[in-house]
Amino acid sequence: MEQTILHHMETVRSITIKSINTIPEEITDIVPEGFNNNIRWNFGHIAFVQERLVYSVLGEKTSLPVEYEKFFGPGTKPADWKETPPTLTEISSILAEQTERIKRFVPERFSDKLPTPFTNRMGISFYTLGETLLFSFYHEAMHMETIKRIYKTISN
Repeated sequence: MEQTILHHMETVRSITIKSINTIPEEITDIVPEGFNNNIRWNFGHIAFVQERLVYSVLGEKTSLPVEYEKFFGPGTKPADWKETPPTLTEISSILAEQTERIKRFVPERFSDKLPTPFTNRMGISFYTLGETLLFSFYHEAMHMETIKRIYKTISN
């Protein structure tokens, strides 16, 4: 089952990476009316949250650049950025590298209990690494849908 889950993670991430590599960077910082964030933020947020849902929940050290939290953490938004955010190429590389790290890290750990249960914003609690990893796929898909909606709004 673990191999099936890891294969699914690769499938989800390949869709994300294909998307980030086809969207023109010059439109990724537009925040259309009705949205709080832009395309760049959503891609960076996917990477940031998956890192937290795999490593931080276990008390492990994360490998993302430290500035990802201030750019892409929950509650952040491009309107508050004071510095230049990572490029799409940088975010794409992070996303690809992250998948490879997770594939090496999680085997045999799916049942590892979290030191403290993780409760998301919807009030759903998770107790194992496997649960948070599986939730990260849902989270990624939600943000990919937002990216598609932003792209469609900008393109019209």
